[in-house]
Amino acid sequence: MGTDSPRSVAELFLQRVAGTPDNEAFLHPADDGWKTLTWKETGVRVRAIASGLRALGLQNEQRVAILAGTRLDWILADLGILCAGGATTTIYPSNTPDECAYIIKDSNTVMVFAENDAQVAKLAAKRAELPQLKQVITLDGKANDDGWVITLAQLEEKGRAHDQATPARYEEIARAVRADSLATLIYTSGTTGLPKGVELTHDCWLYEGQCIEELGLLRPEDRQLLWLPLAHSFGKVLEVAQFRIGFSTAVDGRIDKLVENLGQVKPTFVAAVPRIFEKVHNKVVAGAKEGGGLKWKIFNWAFSVGRRVSKLRQQRQEPAGLLALQYALATKLVFSKLHARFGGRLKYFVSGSAPLSRDMAEFFHAAGILILEGYGLTETSAATFVNRPGNFKFGTVGPPMPGTEVKIAPEDGEILIKGRGVMRGYHNLADATKDTLTEERWLRTGDIGEIDADGFLKITDRKKDLIKTSGGKYVAPQMLEGRFKAICPFVSNILVHGDNRNFCSALITLDEEAIKKWAGDNGLSGKSYSELAEHPQVRALIEPFVDQLNQDLPSYETIKKFALLPKDLTQEEGDLTPSLKVKRKVVEKKYKQILDGFYSQSMVA
Repeated sequence: MGTDSPRSVAELFLQRVAGTPDNEAFLHPADDGWKTLTWKETGVRVRAIASGLRALGLQNEQRVAILAGTRLDWILADLGILCAGGATTTIYPSNTPDECAYIIKDSNTVMVFAENDAQVAKLAAKRAELPQLKQVITLDGKANDDGWVITLAQLEEKGRAHDQATPARYEEIARAVRADSLATLIYTSGTTGLPKGVELTHDCWLYEGQCIEELGLLRPEDRQLLWLPLAHSFGKVLEVAQFRIGFSTAVDGRIDKLVENLGQVKPTFVAAVPRIFEKVHNKVVAGAKEGGGLKWKIFNWAFSVGRRVSKLRQQRQEPAGLLALQYALATKLVFSKLHARFGGRLKYFVSGSAPLSRDMAEFFHAAGILILEGYGLTETSAATFVNRPGNFKFGTVGPPMPGTEVKIAPEDGEILIKGRGVMRGYHNLADATKDTLTEERWLRTGDIGEIDADGFLKITDRKKDLIKTSGGKYVAPQMLEGRFKAICPFVSNILVHGDNRNFCSALITLDEEAIKKWAGDNGLSGKSYSELAEHPQVRALIEPFVDQLNQDLPSYETIKKFALLPKDLTQEEGDLTPSLKVKRKVVEKKYKQILDGFYSQSMVA
């Protein structure tokens, strides 16, 4: 391997700092707007953190956890751990004290970066069970009296003193990290059973960064807005791509600030999960409907023109003549407002972590906004397939990344993946590793799919999520759920149910903002979410959308009965994963009574 080929993420980072020291690396929110950090300034902070961890006794490949939301300090801590020769254990800030303790024990984590006093309190409550946890470093909280909790500033101070005493040591340690060393231990937010620790090496991440650069998806002049959970592999892969390519990243994990931040930092690229696009779609459609009359007519006309242009562009053609003139007018009257909402410089979005419905992709494409869907698992270091800006097909997750092999199991259609991005194995779980990785190191994904003649992969469903009705028919619930979200602007979440039942049913939650706006315009203002969910007028509003979904479906796939739940599904209550996917088994168990009620009569109306 040549001197220019980094052997680890730590070495990749050192090369980035040396190569473009004065370029903008990060933007992060401050009281008076956004503050910036150059690569050189980032390097100084990371050096202090890494040296501080070494001063506290961190050894090679020992685990240090980060228990915090997405923010600049998360990235600095991660880089500090890797440059100190350690490995990062990721913990979601939404994890309970018991879940945090399980991950720390299972991973044998020796130190934790905890966001604030509330996160420190989770660790303190379990301190007696965690004798190996030597040190907690708090990002925003207070140090404690016995020195078990110190602040990030105190750690950096220790690091600077340690670095002064042994100035050559930082680079020696960082450059000695091997490609096959453990870099990250990500615990899957499983919907059933205990989470499994996925072991990802430095080489897994180097491969990902190399692929993203090779495909030309991002360039040094780009600016990313990063809001995804960094405890999730989708967020983490974007962090590594940045070190490889050198673009600038604005970091802020607050979802409620996402649309506002888009307007402020004007990114050229954003990765998101489908739920974000669904929320924007609902807001845009509801806003146009609310404008009524002429505004709604112009909106529908613009999107009918946009859909014709989208069809052409999907065939790699451009509109001409009258259609080109109409599209220019539609852009001026309608689409330009959507572009402005996203900051005005966006080249494209990348969607991952859950299936994006084709209807949703085509809605945004009609407005001139390209969403490139990709696919991967924590076990494959996230990005494994992705549509390209000049080579995309909606309804697919694109071709594989360069160097990744794929095949479809003939017996059940399961997608099998092999390549440098595939995990080393599950931590402390030899049997689970053996079940998931074949002897030739093909990873069994648990997803069902098919590959078309052009090499594009289409995911048809999760192997575990496929519904088999009591009549023996298979139904892919995610496809139905995605389609419903694209046609109903009032929906927040939907779960299609019907495994071993004689028909399919659905649990639906409402988008609170959209339904309360509608309620205000329809004589129901002042009513709570739960009151609206029970109201016959609201049910009458949602029913035609269910009928519309059912129109083109075979009888066994149609939703025969549905219920509007009294509250939305949330991450806090354990209904959603941190990447906003519905935990099917959890929600089905929680609302078992409602579901059983659908089937208590033998005949279906």
